[in-house]
Amino acid sequence: MEDIQSKLLKKSKKAKLEQFGKTISFIAILFIVVVVVAIFYFVASKGLATFFKDKVNLFDFLFGKEWNPGSVSESGKPLVGALPMIAGSFIVTLLSAIIATPFAIGAAVFMTEISPKLGTKVLQPVIELLVGIPSVVYGFIGLSVVVPAVRNVFGGSGFGILAGTFVLFVMILPTVTSMTVDALKAVPRHYREASLALGATRWQTIYKVVLRAAVPGILTAVVFGMARAFGEALAIQMVIGNASLMPHNLITPASTLTSVLTMGIGNTVMGTLENNALWSLALLLLLMSLFFNIVTRLIGKKGEMK
Repeated sequence: MEDIQSKLLKKSKKAKLEQFGKTISFIAILFIVVVVVAIFYFVASKGLATFFKDKVNLFDFLFGKEWNPGSVSESGKPLVGALPMIAGSFIVTLLSAIIATPFAIGAAVFMTEISPKLGTKVLQPVIELLVGIPSVVYGFIGLSVVVPAVRNVFGGSGFGILAGTFVLFVMILPTVTSMTVDALKAVPRHYREASLALGATRWQTIYKVVLRAAVPGILTAVVFGMARAFGEALAIQMVIGNASLMPHNLITPASTLTSVLTMGIGNTVMGTLENNALWSLALLLLLMSLFFNIVTRLIGKKGEMK
C-alpha cells in the first residue's frame, strides 16, 4: 500500500516538465517586467533632473518657444523651450496619419472584399517588402526625391513638415494597411451573408456592415501607425530641416523630438543642463509611447465582440 501511495503522490515526467515550463515562463515575464521598469526609472531619473536639479520650470519647458540649452534668456533662465519640437512631432504625425488612413482602408478593402486572390498574390508581398525597408532608405529617398519635389512645387528649401509628412506617410502606410486587413478579415462571414440576404449591394455591405464592424480594429491600426510615426527618428531627421523653430507653415525647416535627440545626445556631457534637457525630451517620447499603448488597449477592449 505504501508503494502504491508513493507512486500516486509522485509527480510524473509530464507534470515535472509542465512545472519546469511554468517556471521558465515566469522567469522570462519577470525579466521583461524588470527591464521595462528599469528603463522607465532610468529615463525618468535623467529627464526629471532638468526640473529638480537644474530648477527649470515645467511650464517654461513645455510651452517655451526657444531651444538653446547652452544659453540663458535676459531674465537668466535657460532657453529650453520644447514647444517647437513637440508641435513638429504632433503635426507630422497627425498629417501622415490623415493621409495614410484612406489609402490603407482602400487597399485593405480591395485585398479582402474585392479581389482577395490578387491582393494575396501581389499586394501582400509588396506591403511586407515596404515594412522591411530600413528607415535610412526611406530617408535617402525622401532626401533625393521628396525634398526636391517639394522645393520645385511649393518653393522654399524643400525641407520641412511637408517633406517629413510624405516620408512618414509611406513608412506607416504598410503597417496601417496590414493591420486593417487583419481587422476586416476578423469580421464574421455571416455578417456579410446576412447583409446580402437582406438585399444589400456589395458596396452597401462593405460600407455599412464590414467597415463599421471593423472600426475598432481600424482605429487600432491608425493609432499604431501614429505611434510609429511619432517615434521615427532617422528618416524624419533627414528631410525636416532640424531647425528648432516654431513651424509657421509646412515648407519651412522644423524639428521633432526625435530629430533633436539624435542630433544632440552625442554632443553633450552627461549631467549638464544640455544633456538633462535632452533626457527630458526622451521622457516625453516615452510617455507618449505609453499613451499610444493605453489608447490602443482601450480601443481594443471597447471593440471586443461579446
